[in-house]
Amino acid sequence: MSVSRNGTHERFGPGESTVQPIEHYEALLYSRRKLQDWVRELTPERYTQEFPFGHKSVRGTLAHLASAEWLIGKVVRGEEFSRGNHPFTEASYPDYASLETGWRHLEASTRAWLEAEKEWTRRIEKITNLPGGKRVQVAYTPEKLAFHMFYHEVHHRAQVMAMLRHMGLSVENLDFSRHAYEWTELE
Repeated sequence: MSVSRNGTHERFGPGESTVQPIEHYEALLYSRRKLQDWVRELTPERYTQEFPFGHKSVRGTLAHLASAEWLIGKVVRGEEFSRGNHPFTEASYPDYASLETGWRHLEASTRAWLEAEKEWTRRIEKITNLPGGKRVQVAYTPEKLAFHMFYHEVHHRAQVMAMLRHMGLSVENLDFSRHAYEWTELE
């Protein structure tokens, strides 16, 4: 059960959702673009500077985010993949310009999935091998995958912002509300 925009309670059948993940993705991209503007200004040394958190560098953390988005797209579309064949690695994208280009191409397929998905609550199961050889079955829905992707990026984006602050950059205000809410200036 959910509350509609007019305040009434509505019931939704199996596979139906009030969630509009494409809107969440658009808000995420708004903040991603601001972060990318800051990262684009880094020297190669700063882009690869190591820190004791995140994925050790801005490059490592952003490559990880693009890789996760790529992987989630594969999973939700039922495409095969293996741990070693993902394209978004630091070695594949050693500089920021190449990573940004690759990631922007990926956004088109992510957007296509989010706009086309009709069964947000369908069950997806995958058997995978964990590091150390343990096999597990993992179950999720497209809705959970989408929200994992969004929150995962927010988490790692905060790490990149912390790295940039340690470098002395003033990076602020990637708040969701700045993009997702309607703001009207009053007299």
